[in-house]
Amino acid sequence: MKVLALDTTTRAGSVALVENDRVVEERAGDGTRTHAERLPGEITSLAIANQVALSDIDLYAVASGPGSFTGMRIGIATIQGLAFVHRRRVVAIPALEALAYAGTLDVAPGTLVTSWMDAHRHEVFTALYRVDDAAPFTPARLAEIEGPAVGDPASTLARWARLGTMPAVFIGDGAVMYTGPIEAANAAARVLPPPLIAGALGRLAIARLAESTEPAGLRPLYVRRPDAELAREKNAVLTRQDGHT
Repeated sequence: MKVLALDTTTRAGSVALVENDRVVEERAGDGTRTHAERLPGEITSLAIANQVALSDIDLYAVASGPGSFTGMRIGIATIQGLAFVHRRRVVAIPALEALAYAGTLDVAPGTLVTSWMDAHRHEVFTALYRVDDAAPFTPARLAEIEGPAVGDPASTLARWARLGTMPAVFIGDGAVMYTGPIEAANAAARVLPPPLIAGALGRLAIARLAESTEPAGLRPLYVRRPDAELAREKNAVLTRQDGHT
């Protein structure tokens, strides 16, 4: 089975071609250009380099979020278009989950692993998992302890300390950014830089073929509500208040 996977949750993102659980090629995107400028060109370039026609792709995979709102929408729309044209199904996988899977290749069962992505505003997107005794990139490999959330790094660490769920492994750009607070909370913690995740998305998609959907069924995972939506609500409140003065 050939899978084409795309991640646009970060500025650079990545794209990968996966075949039968093997990453044929994985490429980082050009972070100096927007996703709108680069896609679907980066996808077709990867396919041509590996002598694969897009009509030969059996399944598409995409990171559903969280991350850049604009990047997520462009990535999902690109995959929707390709899957619709070629009449293929799609698997959407949270970026936090793909990060966690990528960070558990050499981790013992029972270890707590967390993905941290920079959410800006001095916050991080987080998710917490326990590694189970199963093959990498299979659904049984990770058990979700805490789903995708956004918050202050110090508050998140303090809460996990109180609950006795302090992770041993932190992975992602948010983890690297807040290495100091992490090590202060757990001196033995491993802080791993963010890998490309398109390859992980492709491998996970094969294992989750039963969860695939038609292109129209794709939905972004925002975690934090878009600024434009919050601004509209604020303006609506101000308008109502003005109408009662």
